This record gives sequence, C-alpha cells and structure tokens, in this order.
Amino acid sequence: MCGITGIVDFGGHARDEAHARIKRMADSIIHRGPDEEGFYVDDFVALGHRRLSIIDLSSGQQPMAALDGKVNIVFNGEIYNFVELRAALEARGHRFKTQCDTEVILLGYLEWGEHCVERLNGMFAFAIWDARFRRLMLARDRVGKKPLYYYRKGSLVAFASELKALRAGELCPDAVDPEALDCYFSLGYIPAPKTIYKGVRKLRAARCLTISGAAETERQYWRLSFADPVERSLEEATEEFEPLLDDAVKCRLMSEVPLGAFLSGGIDSSLVVSSMARLLQRPAITNSIGFDDRQFDELPVAGAIAAHLKTDHHEFRVKPKAVDVLERIAWHFDEPLADSSAVPTWYVCEMARRTVTVALSGDGGDERFGGYTFRYLPHMMESRIRAAVPASLRHVVFGTLGTLWPASAKLPKPLRLRTIFENLSKGDAEAFYCDLAFLRDDARDALYSPDFTTALRGFTPMETVQPYYSQSDAEDALGRSQYADIHFYMTDDVLVKVDRMSMAHSLEVRSPLLDHRVIEFAAKLPTGLKVDARGGKRLLRALAARRLPREIVNQPKRGFSIPAARWLRTELRPLAESIILDRNRFFSNILNEHKIRQMWGEHLSGARDHSVFLWGLMMLGLWETATFTPVSPR
Repeated sequence: MCGITGIVDFGGHARDEAHARIKRMADSIIHRGPDEEGFYVDDFVALGHRRLSIIDLSSGQQPMAALDGKVNIVFNGEIYNFVELRAALEARGHRFKTQCDTEVILLGYLEWGEHCVERLNGMFAFAIWDARFRRLMLARDRVGKKPLYYYRKGSLVAFASELKALRAGELCPDAVDPEALDCYFSLGYIPAPKTIYKGVRKLRAARCLTISGAAETERQYWRLSFADPVERSLEEATEEFEPLLDDAVKCRLMSEVPLGAFLSGGIDSSLVVSSMARLLQRPAITNSIGFDDRQFDELPVAGAIAAHLKTDHHEFRVKPKAVDVLERIAWHFDEPLADSSAVPTWYVCEMARRTVTVALSGDGGDERFGGYTFRYLPHMMESRIRAAVPASLRHVVFGTLGTLWPASAKLPKPLRLRTIFENLSKGDAEAFYCDLAFLRDDARDALYSPDFTTALRGFTPMETVQPYYSQSDAEDALGRSQYADIHFYMTDDVLVKVDRMSMAHSLEVRSPLLDHRVIEFAAKLPTGLKVDARGGKRLLRALAARRLPREIVNQPKRGFSIPAARWLRTELRPLAESIILDRNRFFSNILNEHKIRQMWGEHLSGARDHSVFLWGLMMLGLWETATFTPVSPR
C-alpha cells in the first residue's frame, strides 16, 4: 500500500521548484508508505510516491517508467489477478523487469489504453502520465477502496491520495464548500465528488479521468446491475458462493510480509477467517478489540470463533480514553467524518500492526447481502404500501399523521410510528434518504443560520443521494437501497474510515467481500436469499452454519461501534463541551447557538439521545483544529 502525489502543469514549470513541492507533498503522507520514496520530474510533470512494501520487496520502486521514460505511473493499491494479466501481456510480446503488479498496470495501459482498468481485480488509485500525448490519466477502483483527490486551476492539475498532500503543496484552497458542509451535518460524511474545500474534488469510484490540456473526460468503466436476479434455492446459492468466497480470500493472501485478519465476532469477518483457516498452512493471525460496556463487547464471541478456527488470536480491551487519539484521528481524515466507529477501527489497526503488515477484513457484507435490516425491512414494507396507495392520498393521510404523531423516545417501540408515517408520505428515493440522514429537514431548518441557508441556494443533501437510488436497475426497494449504499454510504463513509485508520498505522487492509465478482454475484441474488422476516444476510448465515458455532450464526447484528452516547456524557464531556459550545469556532456562525445548547442539555440529562449529531460537531471542531493548527500525526 502506498501514497501517491502529482503535479502537471501543461504550461510548463521549473524543475527545481516542482521537485521541492512534490517532495513536501510526499513527505506529508509518509504514514501511507514509510519504506521508500521516489520521484519523477520533467518540464511538465512531477510525480511522488511513498511505498509500503508488500510484494516484490527488492524491486517495484515507483514512479515506474516505460518506453524509455515516456510513460510513467504512480500507483496505490493491490491487483490480485496480476499474475494472470502478466501472462496475457507476455503472450502479446511484453517483457517485464519486475515481479510487481505496478508494472502489469503500466504495460497493460500500453496494450489496452485506459480500458486496462476493466481487467483489474483489486483496490487501486493510480495516475499515468503519457508524455507522448501530454496526457494525464487518473483511475480509481470499482467501489473506491483507495482514495484519489484532485485540484485544477488553469493549466495546473494536482492530485494526491490525501488532502493533506495538496495542502502541503499549497494546492488546496481554505474556503469551505457550503454544500459539502451541509452534507456533513446531515449525513456525517462528504460524498464524492465533493470535498470540504471549494474547488477540490474526489475522483468517484469506477471512474477514469483523462486530462489533456484544456480537455477533460471522465468515464464510468463499471456499472453494477441488480436486474434479472437468478432464481435458485438457498442450498444452490450457498454451493455456488462458497468456492467464490474462498477464491476471493485466496488471491488476497499473496504477501511477502506478515499477514492476518480482523475478527470482530460478526458473521462477515468470521467467514473470511474461516476461509483463511482452510487455505493457510499455519494458524491465521487474528485481532479483536472490546469494551468494558457489555453491550458493545464482542471479545467473548470473537474468542469463541478464534478457538473454533484455531487461530493465533490477540485481544485488546479499549478503555474510554478516546480523547487521547481523537485529534490524531481528525488529522488523518483531512475532512470531517462523524463515524464514531473510527475509534475502534483506529485501535484494532494499531493493535494489528504489532504483528502483521496486511490484514483481511469483513467489510462489505452488510451492503452486499442485506445486513442493514433496521433500514432495509421498514423501507421494503413502506415501498409496498406506497405502491398500493395513490400518491395524493398518501401525502394527505400519512403526511398529516406524521405531523401530529408524537416523537418521543418514551413511547413503546411499536408506537414510535412518526418516522414511518413521514416516510409513507414521500417517494421511495426521498424516504431512503430520510432513513440515511440523521439530520431531518425540520431539524436542519432549525439549526442553520439565515446566512448559511442563503449560501446553500436551495441545495439539499438529498440531491447527492437520489441519483444513486434512482439510477439503479433493481426491481425492488431492497436492490435500489443496496445499490445506493454500495456507491454512496459504503464508499464515502465505511471505506474512508478503514483506509485512513489503517494507513495511519501503515497497515494494508484487504476486503474479500469487496471483490467485484462477489459484488456481482450478490447483486443477482433474489431478495428472499438476502433478507426475510427473521433478518438479513441469509446466504452468509447459511454458509456460517456449515463452518462456525451456532452462537455466531444466530446472534443479532451489533455493528462495530462504541458507547458514544455515554462517553459524551462522561469521559468525553469536557472535550466535547469545550468544542460544541465554543463561540469562536467557525461553525458558530453557521448553526443556531440556542438550538445547539438545547440539544447538548437534552443529551446530558438523558431526555434525548443526540449523540450522532453531537459527535459529528465535536469531530468538526477537531478537524478545524487539526487542519488549520496542525497536530502531530503520532
């Protein structure tokens, strides 16, 4: 795993100045690649690379060149089918100088042009400078496991794995994008192609961006289809999926450095480790973390799975001292991210790095196989009701009920119907967004200052979600929800969290359930093989029943989370209060101070749980501090 940086000035630049700038940019992301550095500079381009050596340790240095230096690449990621691609290229007359996957991409580009990306199975972000045509090509993997930011001003284009590299090169404006900030307040993350800064973009997943002078072309090279699901029995689907999972794990075991896995105790990571146990000639190294709060503690279950699979197991119990690491977490994210599970992810990556350099994870199971039943099942039910009731009648009846029904956590769960009534008055896409957002429209209107509302010019974060939901070719609400989650929430929250927290500790994370073959297989499953009245991930549970103890198969989903609500009232209260109630923060001019103080008071008293929004506001303040008054990353 690596970090990449680059500057292209189509008008030309001074080599010495460009080299000094690209060196600063690469130095800022040394955590992504502490083993080696490399640079290429000519009259138009400067490329920088930081390497975390995993495969072909003795060669494979970057930037890598072909055609006597006319074509250069910097690459971050792993290509799992590079051996097969290498053989295909050799059969076409190409000769290799290294044993690494970087050269496969480079020579694949010479053979197939930008269409080489469609042949890659892996996680990647790379840039190719083709001096023959004075052309820059940027590409990102199918679901955005590896990040890529870019900035363009006039004849200059800059790109990097992280925003801090653009800032180090003085190629990142300070102005905050109001729409991006609105998305953050409502969703807890900033969806691509937006970034927190005006003028800086994220390359979206499954995209190639080609820039040549003033011309700029972006192409989507992969589309996930949910159309025409393949009818089969649960037994038949399990028989088909089992070898596919094993192969997705097998191709991710290639490494010349120590390799292990995260083991949370959930079905997803447990199945990945079960495949490792079948394939490795030694006990798999596994790492788990837990908490003193039993509701969030998965160590007992993870320990039972480790014992069953005979792994070399390591455990760590996290104490509520997140204040010690939150500033560093904010520094590594570069953009505000409100996902509190970044804390356990930080700790499990820190722990795993003591024994391994590569770790396999279970990320992707929920989005692929219908795990988010707390959202999916109600959404499916609501969609059926909408289809049966005319829209005009729904708006009047359910809209009125949604307005009048009390919103109180003190009501018994079967009577907490306000959200359902509100959703039923809307269309499927809008209701899906409302389930995804933790800041609903009425709260958003009450929180924002008039000036900030004016700056948004009518924008709402739903505009960023709805296209994904609506463009899906799925036949039902579950498929459309999964499509949106895969391309939106997973890419811009889950995978950002995993990439930054692992790279903060120079740890490479590989995710077999994100193999595009697994994604495409799961998309063709009929709804009944993903969810039913008893829960989600039916297919994964069926395979788990073959491989794992009964308790893991039947346990309810808990997620990789922390007791954030309690921590904000106790151990983290001084830190949170000093940020949330600080009138000198930049967001104090954006948000209604009275409303914020009201939410904070309600949370402290236990009257309402505002922990998600308040955690996000605390992380926004820490981002401001870490970005504009930089803290040490270590």
